[in-house]
Amino acid sequence: MKSLSSRAIVYGLVIVLGLLSALPNLLPRDLSGRLPDWYLQNTIALGLDLQGGSHLLLQTDTRQLITSEYQTVADELGDALRTAGIHYGRPLVSSERVEIPLRTPEQWPEAIRLARDLARETSDGVRRFDVNQRDGRLILTLTDTWQEAVTRDAVERSLEVVRRRLDETGLVDPSITRQGSDGILVQMPGVADPSEIRTLLGTTAKMTFHWVAGRLSGSDDTIMILPAASEDRHYQLERRVAMEGEHIRDARMAFNPDTGEPVVNFKLDNEGARLFGEMTRSNIGHALAIVLDDEVLTAPVIRSVIGGGSGEISGAFTTREASNLALLLRAGALPAPLHVVEERTVGPDLGSDAIAMGLTTGLLGAAMVIAFMLGLYGRWGAIACVSLAVNVGLLFGVLSLLGATLTLPGIAGIILTVGMAVDANILINERIREESRLGKPAWMAVREGFGKAYSTILDSNLTTLIAVSLLFLFGSGPVRGFAVTIGIGLLTSMFTAISVTRLIMEWRLRGRERKPLVISGIAALDRLGQRGVNFLRGRLVGLAVSAVLSVTAIGLFAYPGLHYGVDFTGGTVVEVKAESVSVEQLRTTLQSHGLGDASLQEFGTDGRFLIRLPVEQGEPGSTSAQVTALKTAVTSAQPEAEFSRVDMVGPKVSGGFSDATILAILLAGTGMLAYLWFRFESHFALAATVTIALDLTKTIGFFVLAGVEFNLTAVAALLALIGYSVNDKVVVFDRIRENLRKTPERPMLELLNESISSTLTRTVFTSVTTFLALLPMGIAGGAAVASFALPMLFGIVIGTSSSVFIASPILYYLSQRRARKGLAQLRPTAEELRRELELIP
Repeated sequence: MKSLSSRAIVYGLVIVLGLLSALPNLLPRDLSGRLPDWYLQNTIALGLDLQGGSHLLLQTDTRQLITSEYQTVADELGDALRTAGIHYGRPLVSSERVEIPLRTPEQWPEAIRLARDLARETSDGVRRFDVNQRDGRLILTLTDTWQEAVTRDAVERSLEVVRRRLDETGLVDPSITRQGSDGILVQMPGVADPSEIRTLLGTTAKMTFHWVAGRLSGSDDTIMILPAASEDRHYQLERRVAMEGEHIRDARMAFNPDTGEPVVNFKLDNEGARLFGEMTRSNIGHALAIVLDDEVLTAPVIRSVIGGGSGEISGAFTTREASNLALLLRAGALPAPLHVVEERTVGPDLGSDAIAMGLTTGLLGAAMVIAFMLGLYGRWGAIACVSLAVNVGLLFGVLSLLGATLTLPGIAGIILTVGMAVDANILINERIREESRLGKPAWMAVREGFGKAYSTILDSNLTTLIAVSLLFLFGSGPVRGFAVTIGIGLLTSMFTAISVTRLIMEWRLRGRERKPLVISGIAALDRLGQRGVNFLRGRLVGLAVSAVLSVTAIGLFAYPGLHYGVDFTGGTVVEVKAESVSVEQLRTTLQSHGLGDASLQEFGTDGRFLIRLPVEQGEPGSTSAQVTALKTAVTSAQPEAEFSRVDMVGPKVSGGFSDATILAILLAGTGMLAYLWFRFESHFALAATVTIALDLTKTIGFFVLAGVEFNLTAVAALLALIGYSVNDKVVVFDRIRENLRKTPERPMLELLNESISSTLTRTVFTSVTTFLALLPMGIAGGAAVASFALPMLFGIVIGTSSSVFIASPILYYLSQRRARKGLAQLRPTAEELRRELELIP
C-alpha cells in the first residue's frame, strides 16, 4: 500500500503538471488579465495550414555572391599591383575564378608574392584563395572554407535585413528562421497574398553613389554603363563607388514642395555627411548618379556644397514606390540577392475548414476506439480509456511546453497516436488474461503480465521512434510537426500504459489480490488461440502471392507511375475560387497570358478550380514569377477571384525532397535492421526487413492504383507505416523468442504456429483500434490528408497480415538454414552464460 500511495503521488504530480501545461490552450480570453503572461503564453501555435497565411523559402544567390567576392579580390590585388608598379591586363572575373594577365615576366614572382600575402589577410587565419600561375596569368580561386564563411556571413546578415524589412511593414508575428546552408524561411500568419512581401524581400536594395563619366569611352575598364530606372536611356558612370549607401541612417517618403511628386528624403550618418560634403565641394558642376540595384534612379548636377548630411531622391515614383524605397533604405541592403524557391499560401477559410475537419474526425475516431475498448474489456477497457485520455492531455502539455506548432499532419499524428497508444494497453490486458488462465491470483497475473509485456512495448515503440526521428531529420515544415507529435505521443503513451494503467489496476484490485482476475474478451479468438492454428501450412502460397503482388506493384511504379505532387516535381499548384467563370473561359484566359502549358480541372464544388503549372527551368526565382503571372491572368477574367491555396516549389527544392525521401527510407530500414539484430538475432532482423520491403512495395502499388498524390505527407505515411509494421512484427517475434528460451528443443514449425496463435488476439485488436482511429479521417478528411490516411489504412491491413503470413514463414526458412549451419537460434542470455561457466571444471 505504501508503494501504491507513493507512486500515486508521483504519477499524480506528473499528470497534474502536464495537464496544467496544456490548460492555457483551453482558457477563455476573459481570464487573460488574471493569470501571468508567462503561463498564458504556454500554448500550441497553429500552423499556417490551420490558421491561414503564407510561407516563403528564400535562397541566397551564392553564385552572384561568390562572383562579387571574386570582384573584391580582383580590386584588392589590382590596387596592390599598381602600388608595386607591376603592369597587368584587365582582370577576367567569373563565379569560378579570377584571371589577371601579367605583362612583364620579370615581375611574375613579385606578383605571386603579393597575391599570396593578400590571400592570408584574415583575422581568423583562414586562407582566402589559392594562387596559381599559368601562361602568364595569375589564377585566383577561392578556397572552400572561405566560400562557406562568405555564404554563412551573407545568410546571417540577410536574416537581419529580412527581419528589419518585415518589421517596417507592420506584419504581426512573422517567423524568420534559417534553413539549410543558404536558405531563409519566412512564415507570415494571416497573409493571404504575399506578392508584395515577395517583391520586397527579393529586392537587394544595394544603393551606391557614382559620378557620371561624361563622354569617356564605355570600353574603358574604369567605366560602366547602366540603364535608367524610369526612362529609356543609359548612363556612363565611373565604376569606382564614390560613397556606399550603408551611410544612410534614415529615409522617408515625402512630396517635393515645387512639383508635388513623391520623393524620398534621406539622412546620412556622421561619416556619410562628412564624405558627402567633401564630394560635393570638390565636384560642383558634375552629375552624381544614385544607383539602386544596377539601375540609375536619378543623376542630378551638383550646384553647391551639400553639407547638411541629407538629400532627396526623385525618379517619377508613385507614392507606393517611394514608400517601399524608403523602407528598403531604412532596413539596409541585402549582401546578395534572395530568390523565392518555395511558396505556400493557405487562405483563412481553408485553414478553418482544416481545423473543423481535424477536430471532427479526431473526436469521432477516438470515440470509436473508446467504444471498442469498452465493448471488448468492460471496466478494464475503461481503465485503458482513462489512460488514453491522460496520454492525450500529457501530449498537449508537452507540445505546449516546447512551444510546438500544430499542423494538419500534426493532427493526423495525434489521431494515429490515439490508435497506437491503445496497442500497449491491449498487449498488457492480453498478457494478464494469459496469466489468469494459468490459475494465478490477480496480483501475480498483473505483475507477470506487465513484466512480460514491458520488453515488447519497449522494442515496438523504439523501432517506431527510429522511423519518426528520421522523418524529423529529413522532413520539413508540417511533416516535421507530424514527426514531433508522433514521437512525443509514443513517449507519453509508454508512461501512461506502463505506469498509470498499472497504478489504476492495482488500486482496483485492493482487497481482492488473491482472487482470480477475469478480463473479458472475444471467446472465439480465445479458443482459436488456445487450440492453435497451423498458420504456416500455406506458407509457400502466402510467400508466392506476396511476391507476385510486390512485383506487380513495382511494375505499376514503373508504368504508369506515381502521381507526384509539386513537392517532388516542382512547379505550381493553385486552388482558385471563381464562381462566374467556366472551365473553358479560364483555359482561354490562361492561354492568352502565355500560360498554355497549365493543366486545369474542376475541384470540389462549382466555381473551384485546380491549376497546375510545370516547373520553370531557368534563372533562380523564375518559378516564383509563375505565381504572379497566373494570379494576374485569373483576376483579369474575374477580379473577385479568391486563391484558397498556393503551392510553388522550385526545381532545386523538389530535387532535395526526392533525395531526402530515398535517404530517409533507406536509413529507416537500416536502423531497424540494426536494432532488431541487436535485440533478437540476425535472421529475425532480416525476416522483418524483407517483410517491410514487401509491405512498402504493395503500398506504393496502392498509391498508383488509387491515384493518391505522392507528396511529403505520403512520405510521412510510408515512414509511419514502417514503424507500425515493425511494431506488429516485434510482438510476434518477442513471443517466438520467449517460447524458444522456454522449449528450444521443440520443432520450429510448431513453435512458430503456437507463437502466432497466442498473439493473434493482440494482433487483431491493435489493428482494429488503429484502423478505427484513422477511418473517419480517411473517409471525410478530404484531399489535404488523403495522402496520409488512405495509405495508412491500407498499410494497417497489409502490415497485420504480413506479420502472420509473410514474416513468420521467412523466419522459418531462415531458422532452418541457420540450424543446418549448426548455429543456435538465439544468443545465450547472461544467466545462461553464467551457468555454462559454472559447469566448466
